[in-house]
Amino acid sequence: MLTDNLLMTHIARLILRLLGWNIYVRAPLDIPKAVIIMAPHTSNWDFILGRLAFFCYRISPRIFIKKEAFTPLIGRVLRWLGGIPVDRSHSQNTVKEITRCFSTNQKFYLLITPEGTRRKVNKWKRGFYFIALNAKVPIFFGFLDYRRKEGGIGGMIEPTGDFEADFKIIEDFYRDKQARHPEKFNLTPAKR
Repeated sequence: MLTDNLLMTHIARLILRLLGWNIYVRAPLDIPKAVIIMAPHTSNWDFILGRLAFFCYRISPRIFIKKEAFTPLIGRVLRWLGGIPVDRSHSQNTVKEITRCFSTNQKFYLLITPEGTRRKVNKWKRGFYFIALNAKVPIFFGFLDYRRKEGGIGGMIEPTGDFEADFKIIEDFYRDKQARHPEKFNLTPAKR
């Protein structure tokens, strides 16, 4: 598997060190299944730096990506990096696919960017929370802080079903994280 490659781990650490980034994990990686939220997400660099950070800790998150991105050449690379093609026009199928992935895999990390795009959004999507709640898995706080040049997984929460209370904890964690493009980062959850 991709993350079992020790050489990739060393290469990723070297690249991040050369770029001046510090990567750490403050969540128990012996938990076999989790939703990893990644924020802020305002640049293509977020994917590159985040992927390098995951290589460092030999984490191989799966990422649902719109099926249109899976052209013959790029699709192979996206699959290698953990991409799973999804038809966004059939949201019910997406929920079923996610549920199936959590139930049929012994180890499964799903990476979600709650902003949903690199553009400025007014509200975070709530889907990550309800996926974790329904799958009975924790939410890991993946992050990149461009001001401090730090990234990784800074903590976690077990969803309780009280979205407002749980989101307050999530919001407190991300409040001081600076995006590559700070003007595009917003921490407001979508209303139900």
